[in-house]
Amino acid sequence: MPHAYAEIAFTPRVRAEQARLGSDAAYAPMLAPGRDGGAELTAREAQFLAERDGFFQASVSETGWPYVQHRGGAPGFLKTLDPRTVAYADYSGNRQYISLGNLLQDGRVSILAVDFARRRRLKLLGRARISEDPAIVEALRGPDGPPAERAVVIHVEGFDWNCPQHIPRRLTDAEHGGEIARLQARVAELEARLAETSGRPA
Repeated sequence: MPHAYAEIAFTPRVRAEQARLGSDAAYAPMLAPGRDGGAELTAREAQFLAERDGFFQASVSETGWPYVQHRGGAPGFLKTLDPRTVAYADYSGNRQYISLGNLLQDGRVSILAVDFARRRRLKLLGRARISEDPAIVEALRGPDGPPAERAVVIHVEGFDWNCPQHIPRRLTDAEHGGEIARLQARVAELEARLAETSGRPA
């Protein structure tokens, strides 16, 4: 069967544009009947997702508009439950509930997870199911997680690794080895000394 992600994403209109712009031959093998893959997450994808502290999630409204939202948490908050299932605790936010309303109407979801430090990105297509079962929410939230209102459980329909081209290289403070925090502490120390010195009589 064709590559699962390509079978979903390469619609007739997309294939027509690939042909018009000259990339159809390069992508044709992904749609070949003998091609496999792209449906079941392996240890590589599970590890990549476990290391992320955020991802971008797209849903579709009942009026057909796309909506993209950033979901964040401690590394590992997006959990791979099995080769076809990922899930996360939906933490309390601004209470607009746009993603929630969209997913209840149409469970189709697209996730983009990016490792800016190593310039890698993984795309997932799936169907989301919302659960407010306290046991499921608590299990996904973990003992140290912030308050969560529900769980989002996603059946993976397809995934694909994206090329690193045009991904800017950015490092978090943790990836910098805590350098930002050390510099902030040093600035605070110097400011305290300055305040102390300026307060003394000449």
